[in-house]
Amino acid sequence: MHYTTSGQGPVVILIHGLFGDLDNLKALGKELETDYTVVRVDVPNHGASPHISAMNYQTLADNMADFIGQLCSKHGCNNVTLVGHSMGGKIAMATALNYPQWVNKLVVADIAPVSYQSRHDAVFAALESMPVNELTDRRQALTHMQASSIDDGTAQFLLKSLTRTATGFAWKMNLSGLKSSYPDIIAWPEFGAVYEGPCLFVRGGDSDYITAEHRQAIMSQFPNVKAKTIAGTGHWLHAQKANIFNRIVKDFITS
Repeated sequence: MHYTTSGQGPVVILIHGLFGDLDNLKALGKELETDYTVVRVDVPNHGASPHISAMNYQTLADNMADFIGQLCSKHGCNNVTLVGHSMGGKIAMATALNYPQWVNKLVVADIAPVSYQSRHDAVFAALESMPVNELTDRRQALTHMQASSIDDGTAQFLLKSLTRTATGFAWKMNLSGLKSSYPDIIAWPEFGAVYEGPCLFVRGGDSDYITAEHRQAIMSQFPNVKAKTIAGTGHWLHAQKANIFNRIVKDFITS
């Protein structure tokens, strides 16, 4: 797994969401690195991490546990704090449920331990129809996204995964692998486990990713839970109100 390390102290791993990369939670990393060893990872099939054929939360948790073991032998720690947004939050939860001995604290940003309906069809269509081999600059890519009815904020986020090559452009992410794994990415398996450690769920006040109907699913799997809502934010709460989000997360980790 590709990752960056900064700071010093207890280890905190930051895990981004679908279509993202390790820069998504960079501002949070800056906030934490004065007191913690911050490890930002590229999830498999994203950024500079290896492309794999199948992504599911059991496999991703197994990979993360192996990675934590390597980090702890390197940094002399017994466990880490996991912070994940969206899909990254599901990876963090799956790791905590399956390998609680490795997880000291858990922070989940705007996702619940439940299965969701498909909501990325338009995004996949826009990405798959992008003529990457014919692009000469990034403005053409943005125009294509806008013509595909993708809003500017989402388009700019997605185009961070577009990289220039010797012959034009290419996606850093494994688009076909993400498409084929998408049913598993929006699903949530029945792990039959409970994570008793301290955890914080942070939701966007305008987001529908965590709602009242998810309360039982959260409480039954993560009974030692605190919850915070950031008003005036949607699913991208860590970017929309970064200062508030970063402070909430740091206060919980430090407490």
